[in-house]
Amino acid sequence: MKSKKRVGTVGKAIGCIVLLLISLFPIYWLVAMSIRPTDEMRGHISLIPQSLTGEHFSQLFTTEDFGQAIINSMQTTFGSLIISLLVGICAAYIIARRRFRFGLKKPLTYWVLLVRVLPPVAFTIPLYIMFNRIGVLNTKLPVTLACVLINVPLIIWFLISFFQDLPEEVEESAKVDGATEWQLFRKIVLPLVAPGIAAVAMLSFMYAWNEYTYTVIFTRTAANNTVPLALALLNTEDSLTNFGLVAAGGVISVIPITLFVIFAQNYLISGLSSGAVKE
Repeated sequence: MKSKKRVGTVGKAIGCIVLLLISLFPIYWLVAMSIRPTDEMRGHISLIPQSLTGEHFSQLFTTEDFGQAIINSMQTTFGSLIISLLVGICAAYIIARRRFRFGLKKPLTYWVLLVRVLPPVAFTIPLYIMFNRIGVLNTKLPVTLACVLINVPLIIWFLISFFQDLPEEVEESAKVDGATEWQLFRKIVLPLVAPGIAAVAMLSFMYAWNEYTYTVIFTRTAANNTVPLALALLNTEDSLTNFGLVAAGGVISVIPITLFVIFAQNYLISGLSSGAVKE
C-alpha cells in the first residue's frame, strides 16, 4: 500500500516537473535568443548559447527608440488603469448596494457585461469617428480612453460579487459609530474587497499593456507607438531575420507586467487578512 502511494507521489512529481519545463521553455528560449549573438542564429541553433551579448538590448534603445515606446505604454496603461479603477469600483459598489426602480438592476448588470464580451474591434469605427471629431487622433489619449472602455465593464462585473458578499452588519455598525458614507467606503469597504481589486487590477493592467488594435488605428506617428506596436514594427522586411532584436524587445516588454503582478499578488495576499466583522 505504501509502495503504491510512493509510486503515485513520484509520478505526480515527475508530471509536475515535465509540465513546468514545458511551460517555462518558451520563456527560456526568448531570453536565450535575446542574449545570443546574431552569428549563432544562422543554421543550426544550439539549445545553450555559446557566447553572450547585449548588443540587441543596446540596439533597441539606440536605433529603434524603444525607450519612448515604453514611456508611451506606461502612460496609457497606468492612465487607463487609474481611471478604470476609480469609475469601476464606485459603479460596482452602487450597483451592488443600491436599489433601482422598475427592476433595472439586472438588465443594467447584463448590459455592462455585454460591453465587455463584444470584441474590441466592434468599437473601432464609432470611437474613431468620435475621436476624429474632437480632434484627439494621433495622440495617446484615444488609446487610454479605449482601454478604459474595455476595462471598466470587467471591473464592474468582477467586483459586484465582492461587494454583494460583504455582510451588511459591517456597514451598519460603522454607521452606528458615526461614520460618513465616504469614511465607510474608504476605511471599511475597500480594505475588505482589496483582494478583488488586486485581481482585477492585474487583468486590466495586462490588457492595457498588451493593447495593439487601438494603437494601430488611433496613432500614426512613431512618437506615439506603444510597446506592442513597436515590437510589431521590428518584424519588417529589413529586420525579419534579426530574431535577437525581437526577442530582446519581448524580454523588456514582459518585465513591467511581471513586476506589477508580483506587487499586486503581495497586496492580494495581505488583503485577505485585512478587515474584520465587528461583533
